Amino acid sequence: TDFVENKGSCSMVNFWFNVMEALQLVTIFFPGFRNELTSDPDLGELTVSLCYLPNGKRVTVTIVKASALKPMDITGKSDPYVQVILLKHGKKIRKKKTSVQPNTINPTYNESLEFDLSVESLDDADLIFKVTDYDLVGANELIGCVGIGAHFDGINYDHWFQMLEHPRVPIIKSYNLHETIPTIACSSSQTSHKIINSNNI
Repeated sequence: TDFVENKGSCSMVNFWFNVMEALQLVTIFFPGFRNELTSDPDLGELTVSLCYLPNGKRVTVTIVKASALKPMDITGKSDPYVQVILLKHGKKIRKKKTSVQPNTINPTYNESLEFDLSVESLDDADLIFKVTDYDLVGANELIGCVGIGAHFDGINYDHWFQMLEHPRVPIIKSYNLHETIPTIACSSSQTSHKIINSNNI
C-alpha cells in the first residue's frame, strides 16, 4: 500500500513539474503571454487614452482614472499617482508622472502627458505605466503596472496599433494591473509600416 501511495505522489509531482516546465517554455517563445499570466485583477484597473499627433511628432498619454486599487495604507486607502516611462529599443528615454490623489483607491486624474516621438521611432517604442502609492515617510510602494507598445501582445499591442491607425483620435482602454514591470519582447516590432507611412498620418 505504501508503495502505491508513494508512486501516486511521485506521479503527481511529475505532473506539476511538467506543467511548470510547459509554462516556462510558453513564456520563452511567447513573451507576451508572460504579461497575461502576471496580471492580477486584485491590484486594480488603469484606464488610459493614447493619441498620436503626427504634425507635432508626439504621443499624448491621458491618464483617465484608476479603479479598485489595492489599499496600501492602514486606513484601507492609498495615495496613488501614475508614472509613465517611454522606452525606445527597451531603453528608458523619458518619464513623467501625474499628481498624487490622496486617500483613495478610485482616483480620477484626467491628466495628459506628452512625449516627443517621431514617426520613425514608433516601431520601437513602448510605454510602461506604474501606479504607485505615495508615502510621506519611507519609500513609495508600487501598486501595479502595465505596458503598452510595439513589443507587447494582445490588447497591449492592439491599443498602440489602433493609435497609429487613427492619428489625432484619442483611443481609450482599461487594463488590469500587473505585480511586476512587464517584460517586453526583444524581437522586431509587429507595427505595420503601411499604417505608419499612410497618407492619413
